[in-house]
Amino acid sequence: MVRRPVAWIVAVVLFAEALGVAALNWFLGVVVDRQSMSLAGLDPHLMSVSSKAGGVVFGLYFALCGLVALLVALRDRRPAGLGRVLLISAAVVHALLGAFTWGLVGWPAFLAMVLVLGLIVLLLMTYDAPEEPRDRAADDGSPVSPPPAPTAG
Repeated sequence: MVRRPVAWIVAVVLFAEALGVAALNWFLGVVVDRQSMSLAGLDPHLMSVSSKAGGVVFGLYFALCGLVALLVALRDRRPAGLGRVLLISAAVVHALLGAFTWGLVGWPAFLAMVLVLGLIVLLLMTYDAPEEPRDRAADDGSPVSPPPAPTAG
């Protein structure tokens, strides 16, 4: 089946993206701090700390989404509750990032964002069919016996 490999790939991609986003924002914060750059009179130190904090927050967000995908891969069950909401929000974030990167960075970054978006949507859609409950007695080939009748006593 294609479900588990897709979940593994999504988990690896989201963990790599978490590390990349955190590292990039940390680097930008260091650059702003060392060059004492200011934007519209804002404090350079405040901008540096904000960039680093934003990188940590988004890195943790993508790492948490990667953890959800990893649990889906390990358990081979669809995400439920907060995990499903996190993966849907990650898909929306990647759609928005794809739209921004088309204009700001170029089409290769847009294709990367669309690829991650497609993987997340594929993960959500392959696990979308409701699982049918399986009876343990029927799995081993033995006939299913009805429960014993209550006795009056």
